[in-house]
Amino acid sequence: MKEIGGYIEFESYTGRVYHDGATAVNCGRNALAYLIEAEAVKKIRLPFFLCSSVKGVCEKYGVSVSFYRIGEDFRPEADITLLDDEWLYIVNYYGQLSNDEISAYRRKYGRIIVDNSQSYFQYPAEDVPTVYTCRKYFGVPDGGFVYSSKKLARELPADESFERIHYILGRFERTAGEFYKESSDNTKFFAGEPIRRMSKLTENLLRSFEYDRIISRRTENFTLLHRRLEEVNRLSLKVPDGAFMYPLYLENGAEIRKKLQQEKIFVPCLWGDVLDNCDEGSIEYDYAKNILPLPVDQRYGAEDMEYILSKLKEQGAI
Repeated sequence: MKEIGGYIEFESYTGRVYHDGATAVNCGRNALAYLIEAEAVKKIRLPFFLCSSVKGVCEKYGVSVSFYRIGEDFRPEADITLLDDEWLYIVNYYGQLSNDEISAYRRKYGRIIVDNSQSYFQYPAEDVPTVYTCRKYFGVPDGGFVYSSKKLARELPADESFERIHYILGRFERTAGEFYKESSDNTKFFAGEPIRRMSKLTENLLRSFEYDRIISRRTENFTLLHRRLEEVNRLSLKVPDGAFMYPLYLENGAEIRKKLQQEKIFVPCLWGDVLDNCDEGSIEYDYAKNILPLPVDQRYGAEDMEYILSKLKEQGAI
């Protein structure tokens, strides 16, 4: 029976979900798992410059994995010859790939999957299976989206996330350090989770966000940093709409990262697994070690970007 009355629960929002036309699942990993099942993927070529979770998903679902290298511009380093029925997994690092480029890869290789986990606001190129994750962009406990012309025939059960949102609510009123373990545990939780529909709570939260403001703020922050850091940054970058983070590549990036952490500027080492799995002389190892992904998200404005720049200057990085 429908419940009427009683205490008032979390508010229901009526705004739009940015990826309204996509299939909403419980996490980015399972967006890929969805594609593997829907597209009957048996073989896949992954970049070495990638976190192990993607490889883990492929192996979990019985997909044969091989690898390729990227160049300094984050693109596949050379022409790749795919095996029969093999798919090419292309990561849109820091939103640097345009949809025209992605479409060109599709024409060239046929079977491609694009990982837009670092380009949430870039809609997919036409007829290209594409995956997204929500937790890298918003304070939500789960969520991913997948675009594919093929859908699963089976009905997916819905996820529930009310027990996993505590660390997000906690940081809202206290410090990140108090809830870091919960955040880390939540990330690890999804490694063993089956494909589910996105939780009702997360979908509701995604209807509450002011996407135009978020895109503008992220773009403005990235632009400000790029204007000031372009001459010292060894990466050649374009300014993406609604940027993920600003990738600053310094020869001593690993050292600067530690110093920034002491100033409570938390700069992640994305794809830390690369440091264990790639040769020290490889570009993948160098990028994982020395690229500083500086935060540019909607929590911050020009004053915060100036603060980051001042701390970089204090450390002799710029």
